[in-house]
Amino acid sequence: MIEIAVLPDAVAVGERAADVFDDAVQSGARTLGLATGSSTDPLYAELVRRHGGRHNQYRMTRLFQLDEYIGLPVEHPERYAEVIRRSFAEPLGIPFSRVHAPDADDADPDRAGAAFELSIADAGGIDLQLLGVGANGHIAFNEPGTPFESRTRAVELADQTRRDNARFFGGDPDSVPRRAMSQGISTILRARRILLVAIGRAKADTVAAVARTPPTPLVPVSALHDHPAVTMLVDLEAASGIDPDNVLDTVRVSARPVAGGA
Repeated sequence: MIEIAVLPDAVAVGERAADVFDDAVQSGARTLGLATGSSTDPLYAELVRRHGGRHNQYRMTRLFQLDEYIGLPVEHPERYAEVIRRSFAEPLGIPFSRVHAPDADDADPDRAGAAFELSIADAGGIDLQLLGVGANGHIAFNEPGTPFESRTRAVELADQTRRDNARFFGGDPDSVPRRAMSQGISTILRARRILLVAIGRAKADTVAAVARTPPTPLVPVSALHDHPAVTMLVDLEAASGIDPDNVLDTVRVSARPVAGGA
């Protein structure tokens, strides 16, 4: 069952997502899978507001990135390890040695992917995996057509994905790397619990597709129907395309709150 909770705005999504993270960590979760992107920013900001600068249970967690660009210098501000460091790990006092990513600098991507899969297994698996979703339905960098049995590997980014991510690179799609290391869909589905956040009207078609589309590689995010514990937190704009009369039996959508309500 996929639970889709519709919330008034981005702040409310961040607050509810932070509640999910806090509940998981307080209940013993010690391995967290982290995503990056504009939809995850409110969550990280709220967790830093709640716990930054003080002793907290997050310091005992191990963090696993969903993906990493190939070809960006280590110090580049849009390298995902750097994004996670400045937005999550450092403010919460988590040693950077506890942040794990697929090695995007390894000359042998197959070796790097296998090593990352082993690091997840050695940690006991991921307790809570955070996801965003692309406008074309990709999760991590698993573009449409990706087999559901895929594991961590090097991937080619779709042109649409590079255009969408150009906003992080001064608006220039040519500055966005063409390749990345990415967790595979089967890697993601092995997490014990999955939390997906989606904010803004640009995600409306994708969120609607999740609600109505049975699992198909043409819509990678639809693979989440095969997972037993998925929560999606979306704002009113991201939920605007959902047709209540065209929702799968495996999806439960909360009543839409009035904008500005609780």
